[in-house]
Amino acid sequence: MHEFDDQVNLRDVDAATAGGYTDEHAASGTDAELPSIDVFPNQYRDYEITIVNPEYTSICPKTGLPDFGTITLRYEPDASCIELKSLKLYFLAYRNLGIFHENAVNRMLCDLVAACDPVRMEICGEFTPRGGLHTTVTAEYERD
Repeated sequence: MHEFDDQVNLRDVDAATAGGYTDEHAASGTDAELPSIDVFPNQYRDYEITIVNPEYTSICPKTGLPDFGTITLRYEPDASCIELKSLKLYFLAYRNLGIFHENAVNRMLCDLVAACDPVRMEICGEFTPRGGLHTTVTAEYERD
């Protein structure tokens, strides 16, 4: 077991030690301009919507290789519901975007919460194995 100094900041680790990843790699795609997400007025209360995108693609910001996965969105709408065509165009914009899985899922959560102000929302990204590793990233929001 390794002991780590509480004062070590990952950004202080040189790129060679961190596998050649830079701050630019880490932040890639987090502030990219993406299509707006349209909404429409919700007519009901106390129900859940589940949307699955089995064809998610993006680009690894370090290698430039494509990443594939399934994005599952679950939310309880309040006053607005997400319009599906705009959501599809939003997801398609990731196709040529260099972004890590963790950043993509969290960016989606931020953008979708901002668009529809739900009661609660969960986004789960299940990414195709690469090098034998399967990654699942889940981000959640619940209104206070």
